[in-house]
Amino acid sequence: MSLYLVLVFVALVVIFIARGVIVVRQAEVVIIERLGKYYRTLPSGIHLIVPIFDRMRPIHWRYNKQDYRGNVVVVQKVENRIDLRENVYDFPRQNVITADNVSMNINALLYFQITDPYKAVYEIGNLPEAIEKLTQTSLRNVIGELTLDLTFTSRDSVNNKLRLILDEATDKWGVKVNRVELQEIQPPEEIRNAMEKQMRAERDKRAKILTADGEKEYQIRVAEGDRQAKIARAEGEAQSRLLVADAEKKSILLVAEALKEYQVDPAQYQIALKYITAFESLVQKGDKTVVLPYESSALLGSLKTMANLFDKGTGV
Repeated sequence: MSLYLVLVFVALVVIFIARGVIVVRQAEVVIIERLGKYYRTLPSGIHLIVPIFDRMRPIHWRYNKQDYRGNVVVVQKVENRIDLRENVYDFPRQNVITADNVSMNINALLYFQITDPYKAVYEIGNLPEAIEKLTQTSLRNVIGELTLDLTFTSRDSVNNKLRLILDEATDKWGVKVNRVELQEIQPPEEIRNAMEKQMRAERDKRAKILTADGEKEYQIRVAEGDRQAKIARAEGEAQSRLLVADAEKKSILLVAEALKEYQVDPAQYQIALKYITAFESLVQKGDKTVVLPYESSALLGSLKTMANLFDKGTGV
């Protein structure tokens, strides 16, 4: 009998000691109350408490999870440990009204961190719910000051403004709000349809402007190419004429130099060649009758000049 009592006593001692040993993980703390009053905050590590007098303070916490259908479900849990890491809270979609009376649904993400566990437990009854309600009311106030267009184009400013408001309001709860992100903005269906039509019209407008600019650029380049081609042809013709003139000049100089020996006027020689060439073209047309111009004496004079030249050259 005595052995049985000893074993029972030893078991009770072991259970008592086991209930008094608390292991706190890294980045967590435990609030200990002694006889219903705050006693101390246990950091990470192994700690001993008096089971009968000391107990861990339970904390009500809530999470948002998605079920298999994709619906957001709120899960309520009672925790006896406070996580000091940064937490993210996904708020359910809520209805807000803009300054131009457009109703839309917005859901947001809130990143916060508990910096003072004592305030997070004793300064607010339900911390997650309080943060959610505060975020919802602050979001309505901020969006209510903006128009629909500004709501879409001012996400960063809305996020920063919400963060400052929430960080200041939750400071007395021992919470640090690091950032707020507007995750999704859904205007009514008729507004979405109107916005899509406006976007399509804007895209069509830009496409037409780009097409017109391209056609204009094409015409300018074609005109510039034609102008450059005409300039190139004109420069080529001018260069060709210069070369021909230079060749004729050299030819005339050579002929003049050669005719000095025979005492023949170079000008008369060139005129005679021109007349002979013209007369040859008249004869090559195949007509039996050839009409000579009134100034045929000039042609005869040219032929006489050529005959004198050949006579002098041959010595006949």
